[in-house]
Amino acid sequence: MEPETWRDAAADLLLGSSCAACGRPGRLLCRGCRGALPRTGVPAWPTPTPAGLAPPYATGPYEPPLRDLVLGLKERGLHRLARPLGEVLAGAVAAAVEGAGGDGAPLVLVPVPSRPASVRERGLDTTLALTRAAARSLGHGWPGGAPLVAALLRTRPGVVDQAGLGAAARQANLAGSMTCPTPGLRRLARRTPRAVVVVCDDVVTTGATAREAQRALEAVGLTVAGIAAVAATPRRVGVRSRDPAGT
Repeated sequence: MEPETWRDAAADLLLGSSCAACGRPGRLLCRGCRGALPRTGVPAWPTPTPAGLAPPYATGPYEPPLRDLVLGLKERGLHRLARPLGEVLAGAVAAAVEGAGGDGAPLVLVPVPSRPASVRERGLDTTLALTRAAARSLGHGWPGGAPLVAALLRTRPGVVDQAGLGAAARQANLAGSMTCPTPGLRRLARRTPRAVVVVCDDVVTTGATAREAQRALEAVGLTVAGIAAVAATPRRVGVRSRDPAGT
């Protein structure tokens, strides 16, 4: 047995841990599974596409292993998965910026806001954690300087959990649900008067969440260059190379 295998087996014996992707005893994400994670963003237009949605990108379908890792982070409290998932999200961010032709301007990443109740329950704002990890992965070598994470958006009361809702129900649930308070916007304007803004999320499903985040940002004068997510529901990954509405 190789030394790494011995170490992982010992960790499983002592800590009861196993790889969240393949179940191999030891590390939370084994070296093989981490190395096999996708790193390149592809277009992920929802079907149907919400009108006016900025170009969305994801790195792969919402199925194993990405689905297992996202659920591990959000539902099982495996907070250390935020870092490798953030590295995956960075690939979608890079694709969104390239698609917008804005790789020379400062980059601002705006996470989709989590419901306060979800943050309290999980002990972590998972989308914010993913976005911060993506920014660190892109690093100071990014053209235009190190990406800035700006948690500009807030949710209004009354938004329910989206799980199990269809496209129409999600859109109705989220309509007008996000705001961009003035103080955060002023701080952003002082730090980065000209920037490429990318909205970040974990999964693209119907596009309703991303479109509402985009609407709230545009309502205060910000232009959203693209949407970046770790994964998208399988029938929505790479389905089309452009939005049929021409947006």
